[in-house]
Amino acid sequence: MHAKDKGDDGNGQMDAVLRAIRDGKESQVVGHIAREAPEGKLLEKWAARLKNAEFQFVDITAGLSDLFAAKDGTEIINVKKAAYLASSVMKNVVVPKLEKAIDEERDVTHSLLMRLTEKAILDPTKAGVKLKPECVDICYPPIFQSGGKFDLKPSAVSNDDLLAYDPGSIIICGVGARYNSYCSNIARTYLVDATNLQSKAYEVLLKAHEAAINAMRPGRKLSSVYQAALSVVEKEAPELVDKLTKSAGTGIGLEFRESGLNINARNDKVLRPQMAFNVSLGFQNMECESKKKTFSLFLADTVIVKEEDPEILTGKCSKLVTDVSYDKEEKPRKKARRTSVVSKDELGMRKQHQAELARRKNEETVRRLAGDGSSGSTAKTSADSVAYKNVDDVPQPRDFMMMIQVDQKKEAVLLPIYGGIVPFHVSTIRRVSNQQDSIRIIFSVPGTTLKNQGAIYLKEVSFRSKDSKRSSEVVQAIKTLRRQVKARESERMERGTLVNQEKLQLAGNKFRPLRLSGLWIRPQFSGRKRVPGALEAHANGFRYSTTRPNERVDVLFANIKHAFLQPAEKEMLTILHFHLHNHIMVGNKKTKDVQFCVEVMDAVRSLGGGGRRSSSSSAYEYDPDEIHEEQRERDRKNKINVDFNHFATRVSALEFEQPLRELGFSGVTDKARVFIVPTSSCLVMLTEAPFLVVSLSEVEIVNLERVVFGNTSFDMAIVFKDFKKDVLKINAIDTTSLEGIKKWLDAIDIKYYESKANLMWRTILKRITDDPQGFIDDGGWEFLNLERSDSEPEESDQGYEPPDAEDESESEDEDSESESEDQEEEEEDY
Repeated sequence: MHAKDKGDDGNGQMDAVLRAIRDGKESQVVGHIAREAPEGKLLEKWAARLKNAEFQFVDITAGLSDLFAAKDGTEIINVKKAAYLASSVMKNVVVPKLEKAIDEERDVTHSLLMRLTEKAILDPTKAGVKLKPECVDICYPPIFQSGGKFDLKPSAVSNDDLLAYDPGSIIICGVGARYNSYCSNIARTYLVDATNLQSKAYEVLLKAHEAAINAMRPGRKLSSVYQAALSVVEKEAPELVDKLTKSAGTGIGLEFRESGLNINARNDKVLRPQMAFNVSLGFQNMECESKKKTFSLFLADTVIVKEEDPEILTGKCSKLVTDVSYDKEEKPRKKARRTSVVSKDELGMRKQHQAELARRKNEETVRRLAGDGSSGSTAKTSADSVAYKNVDDVPQPRDFMMMIQVDQKKEAVLLPIYGGIVPFHVSTIRRVSNQQDSIRIIFSVPGTTLKNQGAIYLKEVSFRSKDSKRSSEVVQAIKTLRRQVKARESERMERGTLVNQEKLQLAGNKFRPLRLSGLWIRPQFSGRKRVPGALEAHANGFRYSTTRPNERVDVLFANIKHAFLQPAEKEMLTILHFHLHNHIMVGNKKTKDVQFCVEVMDAVRSLGGGGRRSSSSSAYEYDPDEIHEEQRERDRKNKINVDFNHFATRVSALEFEQPLRELGFSGVTDKARVFIVPTSSCLVMLTEAPFLVVSLSEVEIVNLERVVFGNTSFDMAIVFKDFKKDVLKINAIDTTSLEGIKKWLDAIDIKYYESKANLMWRTILKRITDDPQGFIDDGGWEFLNLERSDSEPEESDQGYEPPDAEDESESEDEDSESESEDQEEEEEDY
């Protein structure tokens, strides 16, 4: 070490170094880094002295690169912090800004997005990251590309073109961050109303990228990593091989591109533990279906080579197809905290649509009650019951005295009417009673247009008797027989749901069944100790089994009414849920809902227990063990979600629905408060038992109750087309969700009403079923319409405002004021 004083020109120290080189060895070979140009007067003077010394120079860049390729513990922590910052900026800053631009159809340039992202990297708190700002920096200016102009090189720049988000647009984003000079990188591609070609190409790229990462094991050559990605493309889409980038990334550390560690088909260097890589892969200049435009796709992650599985440091930001695809036609616009503010035009259109739904719903209900349509129930009716097949089988008066008789064998009540015996099946009797000297029998009869126009129905009949004891015996015999028949029919209907299903056709040697392992089943088998099992997809259904021979459940495709895939997002479970047409037995439990799930993280630790950073910790407090554990859990969650998604997509016999979380709301369905979410055809709650699955096609109307100004919550009553089913109540829904629920119901063509109080639905439905003609004459469901009353003018929509409406209007004023200020303030507002 040669120390130079501040005022010294350094010549003495340079002479001493040159003299030491000459005296040290006979060979005058000097190693240097060829590509690094000297900066500063002192270094320029030193470079000139070296050149004039006539030494033999050898480039040692590759050697140093190999030496520093495997990182020590401190270096790994620095790379992890840099990667955590980069992925957090991508997830918490870049993605929301892209969504906002697309949702609100803003004119935003690539360069503006670049500046906003760079500011977030330099100020980690904007991305929700607690790292010291003085330790962070950018690796390169963030890259945003769209509109058909793509450059997949790290030297690419964000131009001043507007962000393109018309159907079929591709948006490529790249973020590189440094921590203590150590680099990290992440790149994602986002698809807007993607075409089939774009979606397929992205899925192939994702599989190839994952294959490259999974191939990064100690002892393997870098060329094998590239070959793993290439093999996927050759198998899945051979026509895209020539579009694949010639490199799958490079080593990363103090340098963004560590020379000598390029992942390509020719590099035979061997992977070692603790190496860090930027694994990047893409398709370049692909033609759209119209062949008028080209597009590219690109993915990049920072990865650490481990003794076992490689560790993805930037997995915090998902790259699943479902998470990077944006559907402008279906995705609801998300405008923060403005769900209660609706324009008058929108209210008018919704009111008009609801009026049309009311008219159609009343017509449908009239037809169903009149017997011309399905009631939604396949229950056996009293008209289907037969006591005697032929008239000759009916006992004649000569065999019976002219009195009321009960035929237990034929389940009939024989009534003497006008000198003859008239049989009635006991199921047609709705009520029977006796008073001193009389017996009164009331029958179940239709109240509207008859299904069989030639049939004659008896509504009620009364008989007088001098023998009160005999009257009581007859009434008791009828009631007993009626109770027995009713119990038998109930049992028959119960057993009827347990249909004899066809036998599961096992895959055998024909093909290898799809398989998911380590799953729990709900409802669980009886027994104290649970055992995880495996779910297999066979030719005509699923089979779940554990290591215990008596724990096996078969679910046939034909018996599945709805199939759901719920990835773990804010929950601890990734779920496959099947809602069935008919009950099956799980152990000794009869159920119509069977669920298979995996816990994605430790339930105890996730509740805020030991090992987690608290929100009250110092702003720059950092524990590498904690962030490593969090990253491990994120990687596990992402892997489980990917496995479940691949399993569901490969089961071609079923179409799995996924919950639309952005339309969800919290409410109470049983005892606890749960998060309820719609899907394309249902309203579900799948995380806790008892599960909730409501088929929207079976819903008659929805009534929103306790909708009163000043209330912080309201209730929802769901009335089914089958009036025999109990009305489903969802209680204690936050009023902030009211407008969103009304918009959702209107969008799926369900008529909703509002009331100021809870209604007695059992009484209402009983009145409707007892007197359907009266219900129809009174205007059907319009008795729920408060706007029909002159004394209660329109107020449900116009007069209701949530408690924080004033704050929202103030925030809107502030937004409008900020739009008139300079560019820097506009960037912060955006």
